[in-house]
Amino acid sequence: MTEPAAANTDPLVRSSLREALIVTLIWLAALCWSVGVSASMGYDRRPEDLKLIWGFPDWIFWGVVIPWLTCAVVSWLFGAFFVRDGELGQDLGDTDDLGLGG
Repeated sequence: MTEPAAANTDPLVRSSLREALIVTLIWLAALCWSVGVSASMGYDRRPEDLKLIWGFPDWIFWGVVIPWLTCAVVSWLFGAFFVRDGELGQDLGDTDDLGLGG
């Protein structure tokens, strides 16, 4: 009987796939938040109803500024505390211009 493909996958590849999945989910959440908030707060409003927050219209602040700042903080935390260096193997020492060791 053959083993599942995941059992033969290099741990470095599994780690990178897990990190890519997390980053994709963060991006998708930010996209849904930005589009949802911007669409619900930005359309069908009278100009008199617009409020400014730090010089931004309220729908821009909540739909663009906050998700971008949140993503910047989450990305920093993700990189600082979750992403780890993986062992790439033995150093080849002297290599040629192509990195082939010849």
